[in-house]
Amino acid sequence: MPTPPPDRVTAVPRRLRLLCALVAAVVVAVMAVVAALLPSSSTGVVTFGLADQVAVLGLGLFVGGGILLLGRARLDADAAGVRVRNVLGRHELPWDVVRAVRFDRSARWASLELANGDEVAVVAVQAADGERAADAVEGLRALLAAHRAAHPSPATGPLLWD
Repeated sequence: MPTPPPDRVTAVPRRLRLLCALVAAVVVAVMAVVAALLPSSSTGVVTFGLADQVAVLGLGLFVGGGILLLGRARLDADAAGVRVRNVLGRHELPWDVVRAVRFDRSARWASLELANGDEVAVVAVQAADGERAADAVEGLRALLAAHRAAHPSPATGPLLWD
């Protein structure tokens, strides 16, 4: 007896989020140190003041926030469909438009192959996450198979004998 599909599949890139948090913290810390030491340095022509310190610290916070955005990817899937949030884009797809869930051996992350031939990257399911990524892909494939079993599509296109 086959195992039933999961009710819900959720995935986030754990290693990428950790790496982004560490790099963002280092960037902000370095920029804070630079901002603190800025008034004591001078080029001889220009002296730095409080506005320069605030600007350098603000730039560090801005760059740190941008680095954190790289780890915002997320995947949520259930019987209704799949929702993919990548770095800059968001896709909400019903299972009817998903042809396959792909995670090739050499790929860095999974992807959804759509019925129209397009492909949507699923950055939340990364090879670096190992077993978590494999479990997420298996869950997605089980949900897709359950949807296909519950909603068989009619044959399309001309038949060979017509």
